[in-house]
Amino acid sequence: MSRSEREQDLITYYSNEIQARTDRALPDQRVARRTAYLQQLRDEGRHSVIELGCGPGRDGQAIADAGFAYTAVDLSPASVEACRSLGLDARVASVLELPFGDGTFDAGWTMSTLLHVADEDLDEALAEIVRVLRPGAPLAIGLWGSADGREEVFEDGQGYGAGRFFSIRTDEALRTALERYGVVEEWLTWDDGQAMHYQWAVLRVSAS
Repeated sequence: MSRSEREQDLITYYSNEIQARTDRALPDQRVARRTAYLQQLRDEGRHSVIELGCGPGRDGQAIADAGFAYTAVDLSPASVEACRSLGLDARVASVLELPFGDGTFDAGWTMSTLLHVADEDLDEALAEIVRVLRPGAPLAIGLWGSADGREEVFEDGQGYGAGRFFSIRTDEALRTALERYGVVEEWLTWDDGQAMHYQWAVLRVSAS
């Protein structure tokens, strides 16, 4: 399956699932990590945050309400419209081609998004994110991972139309990829009873 085909399936899936995702509460662990991360941004005197893969704006609303200048991108026009209805600055774009200049943002946030990027495209995605961040910016990343790293998994649409492509990476594989772009200052995983565990990292992107 080509990149464009994967992306179109994701657009279809998330556009159809938008209401269910809006109504679904975020896990407590994710909310706790978000709270700590936003405090870190305050402590560092950072002001602008870009979110890659904003969905219906559940994290975005919290980031904006905390006083940060928030900008978001998402492949799904329905997700972008949901964010805009909340008064958030959001636009349709791929993480592989961001419509911003170099060093635009003080910090980055991306949860459960890079797992939809194929391994062959991961470095391109990370390089593009780092490009729009200021040198030394903290980038918070959350992904579903697995001990066996089942690289390419295609999940049925479950009533939401097209299915979703996943690249499920081991902790070692993800950390190795991230370390090509900076220093992993924080690393946590947690299990919520699912087959996979959640990987959380804060990457201090390279200063040059």
